Amino acid sequence: MQFNSYIFILAFLPFTLIGYFLLNKYGRNTAAKVLLLVMSLVFYSYFNYKYLYIICASILINYLFSRLLLDAERSGTQKKWLLFAVISLNLLILFYFKYFNFFIENINLAFQASFTLKNIILPLGISFITFQQIAYSLDSYRGETAGYSFLDYAVFVAFFPRLVAGPIVLHGEIIPQLGEPKNHSINYENFSYGILMFAVGLAKKVFIADLFAGAANWGFASVGSLSALDAVIVMLSYTFQLYFDFSSYTDMALGIGLMFNIKLPINFNSPYKAVSIPDFWKRWHITLTRFLTKYLYFPLGGNRAGRVRTYVNIMIIFLVSGLWHGANWTFVLWGFLHGTASALHRRFKTQWEVVPRVLQWFFTFLFVNIAFVFFRADSIGQGFGLIKRMLAFDSAGISPALLNCFELPFITGLEKALQISVSGLDMAMFMAFTFVIILCFKNLNELEFRPTALNAVLTVLLLVCSIFSMSAISVFIYQNF
Repeated sequence: MQFNSYIFILAFLPFTLIGYFLLNKYGRNTAAKVLLLVMSLVFYSYFNYKYLYIICASILINYLFSRLLLDAERSGTQKKWLLFAVISLNLLILFYFKYFNFFIENINLAFQASFTLKNIILPLGISFITFQQIAYSLDSYRGETAGYSFLDYAVFVAFFPRLVAGPIVLHGEIIPQLGEPKNHSINYENFSYGILMFAVGLAKKVFIADLFAGAANWGFASVGSLSALDAVIVMLSYTFQLYFDFSSYTDMALGIGLMFNIKLPINFNSPYKAVSIPDFWKRWHITLTRFLTKYLYFPLGGNRAGRVRTYVNIMIIFLVSGLWHGANWTFVLWGFLHGTASALHRRFKTQWEVVPRVLQWFFTFLFVNIAFVFFRADSIGQGFGLIKRMLAFDSAGISPALLNCFELPFITGLEKALQISVSGLDMAMFMAFTFVIILCFKNLNELEFRPTALNAVLTVLLLVCSIFSMSAISVFIYQNF
């Protein structure tokens, strides 16, 4: 079940909202939480009901370990072993479902072996759930959790708005809000703002991300036949697709959370406005950066153990980030590139700061684009193949098949009405429009929202237009991680 599907928008979400607030209205907060948990598990099982036992068992086992870690009578050594056991268990589950075949493929390649690969389907949100529960276990070990009830913990882990692709939330960001009496009734400001965020996110997905997806998919499937200009457009198309796909999901997730009076942490903040790679990572997948910084970078010593050790620690967290995104050497290379760029920025930060700001932005954006080539490529060879095509400097124009990916109905109709054919008009207008949105517009979290009649009308129009424009349901990119 996708956020951008009719069954979710017209049935699942309204039913869950009505049931949740009706139960709370009559003082049945526990029953409301149970409903929220059950519906979250229904949402999860809709993707693959056979894996429902995984999330249920994972929640139960992690909760039991957290209770043991909070036991004040246990010695420090016992708690360390318990922490080691629960983290190992979570990582082993993640390894099996996400990395087992990748590991076997490389064993076969390195030793000319012929071990059989397993037919493994990646469970929904397993990377996000794993990191979230590891964070909770570490916080329990440090005595930073409050010994929540099993129901509160289960809702915290399974809360459906953030289940597919984050954000990676901490216990203090959800559980206390569930118990706040003021959150048990509809807050019309939160509700209207949540609908606006959902509508804007859906529009980004339907009208922008999915259009760029067609160009990116065509280009990466046709690397060998691309002209230099084709290759540049394909690279930009994926960069824009990923931006609006992730941004749309984040807006929709935060919007749904607000409808339930749950404020989820901001996970996306105009990353393509960044003027350095560290700045990029303060804006892109913010909660993943926070997790890796708090639970890996600092325990490794952070920047307190000398320059070389700091660079090593930076590289470690970016390699982990790369592997977390996917079981492919392309993601490892992507992480390595960002780790190298971050270490170089730390080394030459003073020199970088004297570079004109517009050049800082340009080189950062260029680097992010090139690195994303490997993020999208099926293999490192395919990624370098696309870069090689960009550097070919041939005189060939834009392929007609690529232009067709950018056909917008209202522009195509204008061209037919005027009996003209402007090569590349659709694409040029759409690219320019996209740049304007990325660089000039503010994020929703930066705007001051007021629940006025005009905003209500605009929200409904945007939502209705987006719903009627949905065709084939496309998955969110980060759902695959």
